[in-house]
Amino acid sequence: MESLAQLILTHRKKAELTQPQLAKLAGVGKTVVWDLEHGKESVQWDTLQKILHVLNITVEWRSPLLQRIAAKATTEASVPATTESPKG
Repeated sequence: MESLAQLILTHRKKAELTQPQLAKLAGVGKTVVWDLEHGKESVQWDTLQKILHVLNITVEWRSPLLQRIAAKATTEASVPATTESPKG
């Protein structure tokens, strides 16, 4: 799996953008792009989103916990409830 720094660098170069051009399009400072491409780990989420948006990179959140909860709810919903009729 590529690092975030490599992902941003690769996409920026494929888009034929310089660091200052990407920064301007994203509305962030030039140093932000440099920092990200060099592995800086403390970047504000909204700033990162601006850069990813310009580069057409999407982020997908996954939670194994929520996936298990959803799977359990689906299974429970698909099993019909049994009702016993009184024996007479």
